[in-house]
Amino acid sequence: MLEANQHELMSAIRFGDYELDPRRGVLSYQGTPLKLQPQPFRVLELLVARAPNIVTREQLSAYVWGDGVYVDIDQSLNFCIRQIRSALNDTASNPRFVDTLPKQGYRFIAPIHPEVPDLAPASLNSTSREPQQSPWNDAPRSTSAAAPAVETLSDSHTQPFGLHHSSSLISRSRIWLVALIAFAIFGIFAAARYRQNRSLAAIPKISSLAVLPLDNLSGDPTQDYLADGMTDELTTMLAKNSTLRIVSRTSAMQYKGVRRPVRQIASELGVDGILEGSIARFGDKIHMTVQLIQAPSDTHLWADSYDRDSNNVVTLPKEAAQAIAKRLNRVEEQPAPARYVNPEAHDAYLRGRYDWFQGDNEHAGKYFRKATELQPDYAPGWAGLSTYYGQGAFDDLAPRVVLPLQMEAAKKAVELDPSLPWAHLSLGASMVFSWNWMQAEQEIARAIELGPDFAEAYHFRAKMWNALGRGDEAIESEKKAMELDPFQRPFAMGLALVSARKYDAAIEDIHSRLEANPQDVSLHWMLCDAYRRKGDLKNAASEWEKSALLGGDKKEADEIRITYQKSGYAALLLRQVANFKKKSATQYVSPMEFALQYAQLGRREETLASLEDAYQQKAVYLIWVQNDPAYDFVHTDPRYQSIIKRMGLPPAY
Repeated sequence: MLEANQHELMSAIRFGDYELDPRRGVLSYQGTPLKLQPQPFRVLELLVARAPNIVTREQLSAYVWGDGVYVDIDQSLNFCIRQIRSALNDTASNPRFVDTLPKQGYRFIAPIHPEVPDLAPASLNSTSREPQQSPWNDAPRSTSAAAPAVETLSDSHTQPFGLHHSSSLISRSRIWLVALIAFAIFGIFAAARYRQNRSLAAIPKISSLAVLPLDNLSGDPTQDYLADGMTDELTTMLAKNSTLRIVSRTSAMQYKGVRRPVRQIASELGVDGILEGSIARFGDKIHMTVQLIQAPSDTHLWADSYDRDSNNVVTLPKEAAQAIAKRLNRVEEQPAPARYVNPEAHDAYLRGRYDWFQGDNEHAGKYFRKATELQPDYAPGWAGLSTYYGQGAFDDLAPRVVLPLQMEAAKKAVELDPSLPWAHLSLGASMVFSWNWMQAEQEIARAIELGPDFAEAYHFRAKMWNALGRGDEAIESEKKAMELDPFQRPFAMGLALVSARKYDAAIEDIHSRLEANPQDVSLHWMLCDAYRRKGDLKNAASEWEKSALLGGDKKEADEIRITYQKSGYAALLLRQVANFKKKSATQYVSPMEFALQYAQLGRREETLASLEDAYQQKAVYLIWVQNDPAYDFVHTDPRYQSIIKRMGLPPAY
């Protein structure tokens, strides 16, 4: 009977439709595992073990973090409780599971099956902040994949949940009883160890991995850039230091803040391994926890936690990536010596990357520039700054001003770190915009050689090949980019097909992607352009209107619809010309904006004048002028042919 009771202590605990499995570290709802990070899980674990007793914040803090981890206890516990309530669909105002007692702590109030005996946590009443072991009289939690060591119940001073005992002497019979219980537990653990070893031996090897966005446990949304940045660097380092197939950052980032079973996420991403975790910054202290899961079996293979101060966090992603690669026997040694990185420069770079991926190029540029100022020999900072200038040339920065700066920054990045794929791509892009086609192709090829999974390089190569009239090759390169990263630019395949003048194929591709993302503005813009180039102006106007509406400008959408209904598509073009003229009074507007409207209106002189102006200003969109049928009517004009020859493009006329 005693053996049965101890076995129950290690079994999964049920409450309502939920099940808590302390051995596997899994919370499930009706058999489906829920995503709950390690710290919130441990908080829930302790609350359930002590139910219905009150657990103080100090006891929770000692159990979850222990000594040596610097966290803001109030913020961290509040975050953990919010995550638990979210997972259990519970509320603070009308709790069904976790009740808050102001100035006292928390308690678990739901009925538990099987009932958990009251296990008094003697060690938690002390002031020690040593990390505590599982409250289920199990062995201490380990951050490695190895099976934990076994401790007996008689070792009450080292366990947070020892048996109740008074200050009187324990009778000999009770000593024997404790010893029998200890031997029973040892037998159960030995059997569990045997089963675990057999199970691990049967686990398929992981060959592909997705790094899910690290949760920001700082309790401060301004630290999201750190969580995203470390996720990005973990992804990059795993791709660089292992032979695993690593899912792109963008593909995994769509699961940020999403609660889905690990198996479902892995299936959607086409991987057999998931890496998830969290990161928290409090002052100059950083704590990161990661765990590796074999998705088909939902088995936790490895976990670890890292504590750093801000001055030595730079090497953390590489250290974690190498540990994971070793655990999976997938190490790919990197002979290049480690480079010193100024921690402040690294932090500025992470902020720049975060802003760039958020679409805020202006703020990204400020942080990239700051990174290079803090550390002039920091190659990623220069590559980021080059990217900022290149993107600005597409937006509202004068190309004649920023393109030389883009090339200078890219050359600096390659000089400082010739092994950096992003540096070579930045240099290749600057060569494309300078019409140096041969060197551009060499640099982009080098970026792909250094980073075979670098989707951005395949995407830009497709754009370059379209400019050079190599449409079929461009489509194949874009296919590769989409295979590696289908979520960064859902419109990209449509763009490659449209540029190759395969309009029906482009429209079909865009419609298929809209089924999954009906609100995606970029897809509607691409569909508008595909219809326009095909000559279907009615549908082009309709997609133009949808794009404005989905972009949040209802007034603009209404005016597009009314203008088209009253005066037709030409009126929309004239309206655009007027808008660009008004805008150019206060900021840079590319001559290509005017050229496209005049070309569609069939105004030869205004079109050619705008194209010549674009050539003089080094307007970036000019290199794709031969892909657009709007300009076909000027192909025989010597002035147009002169522009094409001066750019070094193979003529398409």
